[in-house]
Amino acid sequence: MEITAFQQLMEDLYGEADRARGIPSTVAWLCEELGELAQATRKGTREQQLHELGDVLAWLSSLANQLDLSLDDAAQRYVTDPP
Repeated sequence: MEITAFQQLMEDLYGEADRARGIPSTVAWLCEELGELAQATRKGTREQQLHELGDVLAWLSSLANQLDLSLDDAAQRYVTDPP
């Protein structure tokens, strides 16, 4: 799945609820999911790691949608001018 399509899927599935929750809460959920990914990376199975990667990607997409930003545009920087 392309990242733009995934971001749109998250908007279609959760956009209204995500906007009602707001950006500060979305950032908090994203941070929580990053913590779960860190734990899965250290002690989890491959299946748990994959699950948590998906959760992080979903919450990152939610945040991008609420900020009206494109993850594809954000990733493009690494194509055109990598740090």
